[in-house]
Amino acid sequence: MNDRILSVDNRAIKRFFAVDTLTYEPGKLDSKTKEMLGLVASMVLRCDDCISYHIKQCKEQGVTDEEMFEIFSVALTVGGSIVIPHLRRGVAFLDELNGKSITRS
Repeated sequence: MNDRILSVDNRAIKRFFAVDTLTYEPGKLDSKTKEMLGLVASMVLRCDDCISYHIKQCKEQGVTDEEMFEIFSVALTVGGSIVIPHLRRGVAFLDELNGKSITRS
């Protein structure tokens, strides 16, 4: 869908997408840390699509499951109990990426 959106001649959209891409490039913080921050923010903002995206990116950056659960705990502490349903879906997606069977409850 990104290709479709970026195929339209709209400077504002293209610039926003470019800023998003640049944000996650290594700088004073490495890309792994930036993805972990993106995951916390996505969980606190309760965006399931964003959570899945950042979990996938974190896995690609080498974030371990143990690190992932520490990220989840930061998000839960910052966001409160309203994050719990998104945490559940995030863990289910992580399990799916890890090839584990998903138990819903």
